[in-house]
Amino acid sequence: MATTKWVLDPTHSELQFKVKHLMISTVTGSFNEFSAELDTENDNFEHAAVSFKAGVDSIDTSNKDRDGHLKSGDFFNAADFPSISFVSTSFTKDGDDYQLKGDLTIKDVTKPVILDVEFGGTAQDPWGNTKAGFTIKGKINRTDFGLTYNAALETGGVMLGEEVKILGELQFAKQA
Repeated sequence: MATTKWVLDPTHSELQFKVKHLMISTVTGSFNEFSAELDTENDNFEHAAVSFKAGVDSIDTSNKDRDGHLKSGDFFNAADFPSISFVSTSFTKDGDDYQLKGDLTIKDVTKPVILDVEFGGTAQDPWGNTKAGFTIKGKINRTDFGLTYNAALETGGVMLGEEVKILGELQFAKQA
């Protein structure tokens, strides 16, 4: 069966992560460089093959010192592990939306993850390109991927939460 390739439109997409800090507020970061592809066999995207890659050096939390720390060996170790990747194992319809399962690799650790995908629809842009939009949400435990850095607080608790929320607003362009 013929497949249709869809590639990420990076100018209309964003990928963010959120982590609790001091257990009282949330810090948001993003990846400024990432790519993704969808290969579909039909127009409803069910059973699409999805792949994704983000550049660790593109981490941006609006604080250069924090960004440098995240890129260091305490966290992502960008020098030895320059990218984060994801490869789907299933993309199934769930009502009007989808559930995306796959293998996420951070550093040298690969673990299965499940992401909820809201389908925003398809549309033609002013230049005749067919676009598809998706909102992706999920959670991972950062320590499962070897991101174990933390600090105990004098008042009890820890500096960083283990749960990381993932949020992607992704737009794909259909390839001819």
